[in-house]
Amino acid sequence: MSSIDKKDLYHWCSILYSNLENHPGLKTPFKLTVDSAEMGELMARDFVEDIKNAGSEGRAFRAIVPCGPKCWYEPFTKIVNEEAVSLKHVTVFHMDECLDWEGNLLAKNDPYNFRTFMEEHFYGGIKEELSVPIAQRIFPEPSLIEEIKTKIAEAPIDVTLGGWGQDGHIAYNQTRRHPFSHISIEELRNSELRIQDNNLDTIITLGQRSFGAAYQFVPPMSITLGIKECLSAKKVRLYSDTGSWKQTALRVGLFSDVTTEYPLTLLQDHPDAMLIATVDTASHPISENPAWEFNGVNV
Repeated sequence: MSSIDKKDLYHWCSILYSNLENHPGLKTPFKLTVDSAEMGELMARDFVEDIKNAGSEGRAFRAIVPCGPKCWYEPFTKIVNEEAVSLKHVTVFHMDECLDWEGNLLAKNDPYNFRTFMEEHFYGGIKEELSVPIAQRIFPEPSLIEEIKTKIAEAPIDVTLGGWGQDGHIAYNQTRRHPFSHISIEELRNSELRIQDNNLDTIITLGQRSFGAAYQFVPPMSITLGIKECLSAKKVRLYSDTGSWKQTALRVGLFSDVTTEYPLTLLQDHPDAMLIATVDTASHPISENPAWEFNGVNV
């Protein structure tokens, strides 16, 4: 059962994208970008500047990094190589990974093998003399849960980058839909690195997005850093250029009170968090069709 009132949701979705950035009702700061190219450049430049600042201060830099949005890897590689930005002081905690039905890692060339993608697109193009040392690339695996928790707890995380899902999941922290096992907001807020089943709506959404609706090929399980780890960072920036299937979650993240139904609503309690989206993602069909009528909502 949804905890979101449909009248509230209708109101949030009715706001034109052009009015979102400075809207007085925002719970979480928001930045609008024109398209994927602009967002990728912004994401890459902001991350590089944080890395450079840490390097100039002679301190280690620790980041939680997602597999996606994909638009920032090419500009990040270009900036690092052209400006000779050393990543030797950087430790990267990769936020999640997909698993098969038995909780095993996927085949190397499965399109949902995040490690394979990141090794090619995030690390692969960086000059060797600048690259993140292999020992400082921390990929989540079921057998390494306690080891990774210990590493994260050793020192503060400087920044968490990420996106959000159709239900506002951060990393793979999906809203919990189990009919006999509900969680509170505090339990969600304190969730840690774990293995879990993926929600049915997540599987259907990814099947439509990636496999022509062949949901049978979507990984049914995942391992994910928890909300506690992701939001422990000093700075959190979540980006999306995916379009329609992120549009409603964005509106809820911007305007709703905290709810377990949309985990990204927890960003509003963070001292330095922001949501960034392209025009395509920030738009909404309800805002573009004011003549639509819904019984019990606007009529």
